[in-house]
Amino acid sequence: MTNLELGIYSLPVLLLLIFLRMPIGLAMLAVGMAGTTIAMGGPIIVLAQLKGQVYTTFSNYSLSIVPLFLLMGQFATLGGMSQALFKAAEAFLGHRKGGVAMASVGACAGFGAICGSSLATAATMGQVALPELKRYGYSGGLSTATLAAGGTLGILIPPSVVLVIYAILTEQNIAKLFVAAFIPGLLAAIGYMIVIRIIVAVSPGNSSVMERLPWAQRLVVLSRVWPVLLVFGLVVGGIYFGWFTPTEAAAIGCAGTGLIALFGGGLTWATLTDAIMKTAQNTAMIFLIILGAGFYNAFLALTHVPQEMSSFVVGLEVSPWTILVVILCIYLIFGCVMDSLSMILLTVPIFFPIVSTLDFGLTPEETALWFGIIVLIVVEVGLITPPVGMNLFVISAMDRTTSIVQTYKYILPFVASDIVRTAILVAFPAITLGLMRVIY
Repeated sequence: MTNLELGIYSLPVLLLLIFLRMPIGLAMLAVGMAGTTIAMGGPIIVLAQLKGQVYTTFSNYSLSIVPLFLLMGQFATLGGMSQALFKAAEAFLGHRKGGVAMASVGACAGFGAICGSSLATAATMGQVALPELKRYGYSGGLSTATLAAGGTLGILIPPSVVLVIYAILTEQNIAKLFVAAFIPGLLAAIGYMIVIRIIVAVSPGNSSVMERLPWAQRLVVLSRVWPVLLVFGLVVGGIYFGWFTPTEAAAIGCAGTGLIALFGGGLTWATLTDAIMKTAQNTAMIFLIILGAGFYNAFLALTHVPQEMSSFVVGLEVSPWTILVVILCIYLIFGCVMDSLSMILLTVPIFFPIVSTLDFGLTPEETALWFGIIVLIVVEVGLITPPVGMNLFVISAMDRTTSIVQTYKYILPFVASDIVRTAILVAFPAITLGLMRVIY
């Protein structure tokens, strides 16, 4: 068996291990180590990798942004920012048909701007918004589907942990990726609100509206979200204006949200310890996946699978757009059984070299940025795609009275909205790249 054949056969073996419920980081680590051992005729190279690659991976300065953004999300929750965001959005939208559900989406978008994690956004906003949705007569399926879909905004609206990982893998500018993700993130929130409006129009008995608040009361509620605007301005604005690097911005945002939580009374020694422990656990999970992906991708590079696939695709007499659509369809399929970070780490080293050789009428950097945002959107769809949408299970676990089947039923229109948005962004790259071109 040639090394190339060994590399090709490793993918179904890896998928089989994942289907058998082996943790994906461990599965990639095992397949990568075993494949390298077979390809090199012994374990010497693997032992050398264990000594060097672990240090090289975890000493990467850019990766320090991951635990900082995760801890910032923990502090934001303790500071009551999620509650303030929801109440502000509810004050302006709650009196409209489907308004409370729309407010949930808007609050998810705002919280995603200071969190960077989809699961954390879904879980946090679920605690705040789910009781309110039930109080205003929203069906269980619509409530859970709305919050599951809204949670996906956590990885699309900057700052985003997954975008940081993509930038590191493809050696792209993190700040430019954050800028490019901003408009697609807003389009996602608007698309979800349109879906909610259509659902409540088709099923009028599915919800009720709250009493319209006077403007004076709305402004009072709105004034309570200043901590969110302050943190977002410091983190994202600071990156865009070049005041500090993304890693420095994450540290400043983390310190800022920590101080807000402290002065707000939500940060005590007990809650600080709990926040640090949760951050450490989530960071360890992410870093294990990154380490496993590093070993597996090194094995693929050894077998020349990415290079051969790229040469094969370039030799095909098909449109670059056809190849891109096929790649996105593969992501949709993978999204049914894998989480977002795992998909990025597993597939980008294979697909990115292929896309880099295709001509879309863009510069190499623009192609990399545009492809990253498109991939992130399709990965985001995977978080709410049955049967294994991670956000669906997070929200369903918080509402035991609603069956997962009901959530599946109502999530489909949101998935359709994502697919339409993806098609628009694929057809018109300028929508994604326009703001980045203006700023840079």
